This record gives sequence, structure tokens and C-alpha cells, in this order.
Amino acid sequence: MSNNQNKNKFIRLLNYSGNYKYLTILGGILSALSAISLLIPFIYIWDVVNALLMVAPDFAKAQNLGTYAFNAFIFAVLGIALNFCGLMCTHLSAFKNERNMKDAALNHLLKLPLGYFSTHTSGGLRKVIDYSTAKTETFLAHQMFDLVGAIVTPIAFLILLFSFDWLLGLICLIPIILCFVFMYPMFSAESQNIMVQYQMYLEKMNAEAVEYVRGIPVTKAFQQSVYSFKNFIDAIRNYGKFSANYSLSTQLPMTAFTVSINGFFALLIPAGILLVGGLADVKFLADFMFYIIFTPVCAVMMNRIMTVSQDWMLASYALEGIEEILNEKPLAESSNPQKPKSHSIEFEGVYFDYEKSDNDEHILNDINLRINENDSVALVGPSGGGKTTIASLIPRFWDVDEGSIKVGEVNVRDISTRELMENISFVFQNTTLFKDSIYNNVAIGRKGASREDVLKALSLAQCDDIIDELPDGIDTVIGTEGTYLSGGQQQRIALARAILKDAPIIILDEATALADPENEYMIQKAISEITKDKTVIMIAHRLSTVKNVDRIYVIDKGRVVEEGNHDSLVEADGLYSRMWDEFNQSIQWKVKSEVA
Repeated sequence: MSNNQNKNKFIRLLNYSGNYKYLTILGGILSALSAISLLIPFIYIWDVVNALLMVAPDFAKAQNLGTYAFNAFIFAVLGIALNFCGLMCTHLSAFKNERNMKDAALNHLLKLPLGYFSTHTSGGLRKVIDYSTAKTETFLAHQMFDLVGAIVTPIAFLILLFSFDWLLGLICLIPIILCFVFMYPMFSAESQNIMVQYQMYLEKMNAEAVEYVRGIPVTKAFQQSVYSFKNFIDAIRNYGKFSANYSLSTQLPMTAFTVSINGFFALLIPAGILLVGGLADVKFLADFMFYIIFTPVCAVMMNRIMTVSQDWMLASYALEGIEEILNEKPLAESSNPQKPKSHSIEFEGVYFDYEKSDNDEHILNDINLRINENDSVALVGPSGGGKTTIASLIPRFWDVDEGSIKVGEVNVRDISTRELMENISFVFQNTTLFKDSIYNNVAIGRKGASREDVLKALSLAQCDDIIDELPDGIDTVIGTEGTYLSGGQQQRIALARAILKDAPIIILDEATALADPENEYMIQKAISEITKDKTVIMIAHRLSTVKNVDRIYVIDKGRVVEEGNHDSLVEADGLYSRMWDEFNQSIQWKVKSEVA
């Protein structure tokens, strides 16, 4: 980020409020007027003290006490009223700001390639968006208002300090100067970097804590202690060590700041005693009483400045989190989008890496394959060989580094994202269902789908037994009142969604991997429905599920090492043949009990 961007960070934050930013400005003006109004009563208090001392000990002769008291009351009420109106303005602007920031982030996420979400978890993105907008909302609604008051108050404060007795004012100025001297190291550029590191350690610990909680059943099942979660323990220790070191580094300046801010009386009272001497100077006594009453305001003022400074650092960090999302570039859309001429798929000399490097070996290396329209093909091979990556490049989860991918003889870069998505359905190993009704979870597959369409798709996906068991049928909300689905049942619901979409190209990535035998049988029946007259790409480790496809591509170390149908590949005695032998041996394994 450029220096110019850093200088305009506050303006960038304020711009998210749109026209409501003028309410923030108005709130700042009202804050300034409120700060001044709330200081004026101290002047009238001085007038009261002065009037009383002038006629002491016959206080009944004091003049205008009622007027002074009434004026002090009026300005106090005015200050409170201005404070309330100012906060209303800043809150309205802050709420608009929070909404606009969330809208901007979420709308931008919709434009990003799906590959972005495989490297950025939904929990992490949610935390960034919710945390960042909450922090900036708090800053604009409260701290920004306080900041203006914290700037105006010292100016008015200094004017009042030297308006009555310059020498006492100068004495009161010493603790203020010391406060700023001791406060400066805690808000330097180095301290801001430390705050960023603190947030990173905190986020890491929170993320590991979530993983730990999710893994508790496994931990208990294998009778492991918390120390089996090494990453979580390390995150806690790193956070604790960093926090302790940071706290110790601020111990001296914070202690000195606290002493200074409460040190007015330590200087003011001895100085007053020395200056008054043996003379009973009424005016000096009145001025002295004014400073005794007025200087505690400075402690509130300095604490407010320090708090606002800390909150701005947090808000600044939060803004950067949102802008990091907004700075992610979506895949380029063609200026002259074309429609696929068919539903065939072709890879030509494709090279790809998730992160750019100068290595000769890539995640994918010179991939060349063709899938004819309405053919079914399988991608098989060892784990980590690149099968899922190949499938993910077809719908442009990422763009290839070299080569091209064509759908219907048209480069996917020249097909609009909407058109491409309408032509492809996905069924992944890890299915995501919304905490919503079964009906809405399936209906999302096609806009405007009727209830009859959804019921038909569920039936074709072999979900009738699931619906019959649910208390409210397809209107049952998943995750409420103890209603949960097994992994295999969720997979069948996801297949119903894909059946309803009725896209001409189907990508099945380990669709039966998490299913028990009964669910696997049902899923296979559903897959037979979804793949009728479609172009199908299947990724599977269970070779029995791909035995009858039109063509099999064997992927290893990012390369196509074999291709053909099942029988020809078995006869070739290559990698696929060895995998087939291992698969057949694995399904014959039995647990035997031996009698000693």
C-alpha cells in the first residue's frame, strides 16, 4: 500500500458511509461545541467562588450567585444535549458505514474465482468481515466523536489555564507535557506494528481453538490429552509469550503516564502554598480553587486521547482486513463473451501452479485430454496427483498458467462466468448444506423451481426415505431441534440440487467417499440419474465406481501417465493395473479372530 493511501486511510474509511459521512462531520462539530459547553460551567463555578471569597465571612452579601449557578446549569445541559445529538449523527453514519463495508466485501467475494475460497476458509472470511466492520463501527460511532472532543478540549483547556493565573497555568502544564512524552512511545510506528502482530497471534489462537473444539470427539475416543493438539498449544504459548513481552515493554511508559496524569495536585498544592505565602490574596485563592476543581478534567481528557489512539490502530488494522479482500482481483471477463458450441471439454498443453514459482515441476504439467460431449470419463491416480485441480480448472476456479481449456470449442476465458456456471454442476466430497429447509437447499439449484420440481429431484436422488423420516418433510430445517443428516444423506440432498439444476456438464469429486454401504448404493443410483445424456467427469479412489466409464485418465504427479478404458488399462500392466489389483485385495480383507 502506498504512502498516499496510508495518509488517506481515515478518508477511505469514512467514504464507506457514502453521503452519511456528512453526519460524521456534523457529529464532530457537535462534539467540539459540546466539549466547549461543558468547560464553561467551570468559569461560572470560579465566579461563585470568587464572589463568596470577596465577602467572606459574610457570605450572605455575595452577589449574582443565582445567575452564575443558572448559567452553569444551562451550559451543562446544552453540552449534554449537543453530546447526545452528535452521538446520534455519528451512530447513524457508523451503522451505514458498517453495512456498506459488509456489502462491498460480500459483493466482491461473489466476483472472485471459487479457488479463492479453497485457500480462505468461510470461518476466516466471516471473522474478518464481522470483526473489521464491528471495530470500524465502534470507532466511528464512539471514538471518532471522542477524538474531536479530545482535540478541542486541550485547546480550550490551555486557554483557560492561562486566563486566570499564568504561573499556576504553567505549573499545570508540566504534567500534560509529561503525559504526551510518556504516551508517545506507545503509539509510535513501531508500536502500531506490534499491535498488528498482536492481532495476528490472537487470530491464530482463535483459529486453532476452533479446530481443537471440533476435534474433541477424536481426542476423547483415542484418550489423548490436549497436548495432542500441538498447533493449539503452540498458538496459546506464542500468544502468551508475545502478550507478556508487550505488556512488560509498556510497563514503564504506562506507569509514568499514570503518575503524570494524576500528578497535578502533587505540583499544584505545594506551589499554591508557596505562592500564597502569608498573604490572604482573595483573587489568588479564587484562582487556586479554580485550578483545584478544573485540573481533574485533564485526567479524563488524556485518558480519552490514549483510548482513541488505541482504537484507531485497531480500526486501521480492521480496515486493512476488509481492503485485503477488496484488493483480490476477480478473474478477467471477456469483453466479447461467446457461448459454447457443444458440451465437449479439451485441455491443450495445460500447466498450472497455485503459487507462481520458477520450478520446472508444476502442480499440472502439459495436460492434454479430450472429453467428448455426453461421454463419461474418470480421473484416477494416487492422492495429490492433481485430479481435483484438473476438474477445478474447467469452471475457472483458477486460470491456467500456460495452455488452454475449451468447453464446446470455446476457451473458458472467452465464456462469461454466468454462462460457464450454468453449464456445469458440481458434487464435491465435502457437501455444504445451509441451515435452512430441505426445500430451499435443493431449490437453490435452479431459480424459480416449483415445489413439484424439487420433489421430483429429491425422488430421482433417492431421497424419499430421508424425507419420510423428517418431522416436516421437505420443509424441515436442517440443524434445528436435533434434526441432522449423515454424510451420505447430505450427499444425496446435494445430488438432488444438481439434478434440479440439470446442467449439461457434471463434475463428481469423490461423491461416495464419505458414504456408508447403504448410502453409497443410493448415491450410485442417484448418480445414474444425474449423468444421463451428460458430459461427466468423475474423480474416485474406489475404482469399482469408474469401471464402466467411456475413458479413464490416470493422473500422477501432475501428468497424464495413462489413458484408455478399464480393460485396456488393466491389460497394459501399468499404474492403473497395479491400483486395480490393490483395490481388489482391499475389498477382500476380513477381520479374523484367532484362538490362542
